[in-house]
Amino acid sequence: MGYGKAFSAAWTAACGAASSASTLCIPQGNTFLLNPIAFQGPCKSSSFTVQVNGNLVAPVKGAWPNQKSLTWIAFSKVNGLIVTGTGQFDGKGSTWWNQPNSARPVALLYDGCNNLQIKGVTHINSPKTHMRISDCVGLTISNINIIAPQNSPNTDGIDITRTSNAQIRDSNIGTGDDCIALNGGSSNINITGIACGPGHGISVGSLGANGARETAEEIHVRSSSFKGTLFGARIKTAQGLVMPDTSLSRILHSSKQQTLSSSTNTTVSLLEVVQKQAAAVQVSDVTFNGFRGTTITDQAVKLSCSKTVACTGIVLQDINITAALPNHILSSSCLNAHGTSTAISPKVTCLLS
Repeated sequence: MGYGKAFSAAWTAACGAASSASTLCIPQGNTFLLNPIAFQGPCKSSSFTVQVNGNLVAPVKGAWPNQKSLTWIAFSKVNGLIVTGTGQFDGKGSTWWNQPNSARPVALLYDGCNNLQIKGVTHINSPKTHMRISDCVGLTISNINIIAPQNSPNTDGIDITRTSNAQIRDSNIGTGDDCIALNGGSSNINITGIACGPGHGISVGSLGANGARETAEEIHVRSSSFKGTLFGARIKTAQGLVMPDTSLSRILHSSKQQTLSSSTNTTVSLLEVVQKQAAAVQVSDVTFNGFRGTTITDQAVKLSCSKTVACTGIVLQDINITAALPNHILSSSCLNAHGTSTAISPKVTCLLS
């Protein structure tokens, strides 16, 4: 039967309480089966804490009460929301993964929650994306764990859309897809101290789908590691992308995949630009600083941009990429890529001025 009615009643009472701070506590040592539920704001208090010390478990696919419900737990328009604790969200995703073409639910959705904090909690085995965050201003995610098998399809760790002024730090994320995906409308996003892997790395995009003009700006990834990932940090665009002032710096990449690439034509890369239409793709002012890693390919650096719209302001500095296989001589290639390279091995001499 689950605990949905009890949680809904507790939420209604706490959200409607006229106090400066309200708390909903999930007690330690307890496991609660929870059917899809929406926690709706706004609340009367300026701060609302969900203290997750116990474990919340989603129904398996066969027991999912409404197959059209595409979210397990949703928080909407709850400003000052703090989700914290040592507990766990278990999405029971293994019952969904063998049907990748079916509509699979997102585990946690935070929509329109300004000044949102998520810290300490663990998320495992979502049917699809573990945590989706949209239309929020002010976000801090810290010291969380997100875990799913490497072969679990589309199980992104954190997806962010139309959200600004965010810090994501000091967390472990290993899934079957992107550790973190930053979509259209993302701005002033600082990512620091992330241990990413397995998975597909940290992605900006895909942006500009269906001809839409989208922006992603001031995206900064620092002091993070990638282990056993298909990619490292990559940028995926269709048409109409504007992405100023973006840096990816002090990155350690220990996956034996291609270590650094910007490409409109290939899909295995650290920095990837995918041009789906011939119209304008604008990628500019992107810095790669302090990369270390190995690659099994012959090309350590591949910057393959649009023939009609160049990549500009590409900065490569303090990069050392070595061959994973003995006697491999690494090379670099560029297509319509403008920028500079400093202290990089192997040398990149193909960048245009």
